[in-house]
Amino acid sequence: MLTSLVTRNFSKKIKKIGVVGAGQMGTGIAIVGAKVAGLEVKCVDLNESALENSNKFVKNWLEKEEGKGRLTADEKYDVLNKMSFSTRLEELDQTDFVVEAIIENFDIKKSIFEKLDKIVPEDAILASNTSSLSITKLASTVPERADKFIGMHFMNPVPVMKLVEVIKGLQTSPETLQTVLDMAKSMNKITSTARDIPGFIANRILIPYINEAVFALYEGIGTVEDIDITMKYGTNVPMGPLTLADFIGLDTVLYIQQILHTELGDSKYRPCPLLVNYVQAGYLGRKSGKGFYDYTKK
Repeated sequence: MLTSLVTRNFSKKIKKIGVVGAGQMGTGIAIVGAKVAGLEVKCVDLNESALENSNKFVKNWLEKEEGKGRLTADEKYDVLNKMSFSTRLEELDQTDFVVEAIIENFDIKKSIFEKLDKIVPEDAILASNTSSLSITKLASTVPERADKFIGMHFMNPVPVMKLVEVIKGLQTSPETLQTVLDMAKSMNKITSTARDIPGFIANRILIPYINEAVFALYEGIGTVEDIDITMKYGTNVPMGPLTLADFIGLDTVLYIQQILHTELGDSKYRPCPLLVNYVQAGYLGRKSGKGFYDYTKK
């Protein structure tokens, strides 16, 4: 008698996670990990000031949530007890999963992952929150753990945005993929799975859209306000492309656009000269006080 075998992808149970990078993204990931998924979270950053700001943000955010009636005082303290902060990567030695959320620079990420590979348990999963760099290339920095490496691209702001874009590298195992999908679900996130192609899905579409809006401004087709009003109310999106660019950071937008242009080699991904000029002038958007809009007057 012939019998058929059904292959199932079993996932690993995650209880303790580490987040490397205490910036806006890393802090957001830590919050949803502790508050929504109920995980123990260790947030690590080599910059003590960044850790202090992250800790302060978490406390203020939880206070606001309590004030809005979205959680009780006991729940607030439970989240705080689940979170801890450190400047030492070595304190991630007992974690089941670590996600990196630092600057979009391959060499810096490579250095972090090589260190983590020697610290975390043998069966721990490593993930990158990169929005554009190759997951397969990043996984090659930890060859003995490449099957346990994956891309987990959260959207900003993490506590609000529902999507997590999951990117499977060439070496990523089915078990690792299923574990990350299950963990994202426990964070009350909706997932999409993308091929390991520059920009993945979200930024492959979003960044050229923003770049084209900058070209429309550059060519005098409309003012900043006209372009944003047209797209906001004409396509029913929460904000126009130039407002969104300021929110993301014009340097980040340019960096991803340059990766798309370099890696895919298509002229349609050429960064608008105006975008390049703004970044060179230090007009980076909200974080610098000025971008397409002037935030110093508000």
